[in-house]
Amino acid sequence: MEQAYSLDQGSGIAPFFPIPTKPSGLYLPFHIFLFLFRIPILLTVTLSYFIVLQWLPIGSLGKKASLWLILGTPGIWWIDLQIDGVKRGSVISIVVVNVSNLSSSSLAKYHQTRLPQPGTIIASSLTSPIDALYLAAIFDPIFTASYPSTRLVHQISLFQALLRAFAEPQLEPPTNTNLCNLETLIRKHPHRAVVVFPECTTTNGRGILPFSPSLLTSPPRTKIFPISLRYSPADITTPVPGSYVTFLWNLLSQPTHCIRVRIAEVVYNNGQTAASGPRPNSPNGYNSNFLDTLQDDISSSSETLLGSEEGDGITLSERRVLDKIAEALARLGRVKRVGLGVKEKLDFVRAWSRQRRR
Repeated sequence: MEQAYSLDQGSGIAPFFPIPTKPSGLYLPFHIFLFLFRIPILLTVTLSYFIVLQWLPIGSLGKKASLWLILGTPGIWWIDLQIDGVKRGSVISIVVVNVSNLSSSSLAKYHQTRLPQPGTIIASSLTSPIDALYLAAIFDPIFTASYPSTRLVHQISLFQALLRAFAEPQLEPPTNTNLCNLETLIRKHPHRAVVVFPECTTTNGRGILPFSPSLLTSPPRTKIFPISLRYSPADITTPVPGSYVTFLWNLLSQPTHCIRVRIAEVVYNNGQTAASGPRPNSPNGYNSNFLDTLQDDISSSSETLLGSEEGDGITLSERRVLDKIAEALARLGRVKRVGLGVKEKLDFVRAWSRQRRR
C-alpha cells in the first residue's frame, strides 16, 4: 500500500522508501565492534558540544573544529566537493581560503564568490541529519524551517535542524511559531549565511520534491546557492520519521562514509522584479540575456500558477526562479524532479506505520 503514496507516476521514482542496508555477512562481528566502540564516543562529543561548547566563547573556528570531530567519529572523512565553473584542482585552495578567511589575491577573491558567504542563501537538499551538521561545520549558517503553505520561514538552531531530519513533515507551521521572511532574516544576521531546505522534508536522495515558496522572499540581489549533498553508502538517509536506531547503526557500523557535495552557480530571485525592471547583474558576470528578459516582460504579472500544496499564488516569473533552483539541485544530484510533496509523504508515513504494526 505504501507504493501507492510514494511512487511518482511520471518518473517511477519512490523518494520516501528507506535505502536498504547491504548485508554484513562475514563482517558482522567487525561491524558490531565498530558500532559498540564508536557510539559512546559519538554521544560524548555530541553532548559536549550541544550542552557546553556551543555556549562558550570559542569562536567560529572552535565550533567548526568541534563539529568536524563529531563528523569524524563515524568515519566521515571523504568529502567529494565540486563547484560549477571551477576546475577540480582549484577546489581545495578555494575551500582553504574560505575557511581561513586569508584571501589576498584577486583570483582568490573571485573564487570566493563561487562559495556561500555571509549575507547569502543556501538552498540545500535534505536527506539526512548529516546535511545540517556538514553545512554548520563549513559555513556556520543560520538554519530555517520551511513549510509548503507559506512563504515565511522559522529560524531554528542546529540541534533543531538535526531533529527535523527524523520528524514527520508538516504542512503548516505549529501554532505560535515566530515566522519571518528571508529578507528580514538576512537583515537581522548580516554576518551569517542562511540555509533553506525548500523541500520541507527528507527524502532518500533519489528525487527532488516540489519546493516551498519561502525562497521567493529573498531580496532580488541576494545570491542563492543550490547545494546538493549525497552519501556513499546511501543508507544513512532518513526518509522515514523516527528511524534513530537504524540511522545510528548504518552510520557507526561502517568503516567510512563519503559525502558528495555539489555547489551550483548563483541564482537570483528575479521573480519580484521581472515585471517592473531588469534583473540585477551578478558580480560574477552571471547576467540574463535579452531573450530571458523579453520572455519575462511578455509574461503578465497577474497570471499565476498555484502549486498543489501552496496557499499563495505564484507568478510565472516566480515559478521560473523555483524551477531554476530545483533543476540545479536535480542536475547536481543526478536525479529527477518528482511531483510528490509533503502531503504525499504524510500519507506514506501513515501507510508505512500501519504496515509495520501488522
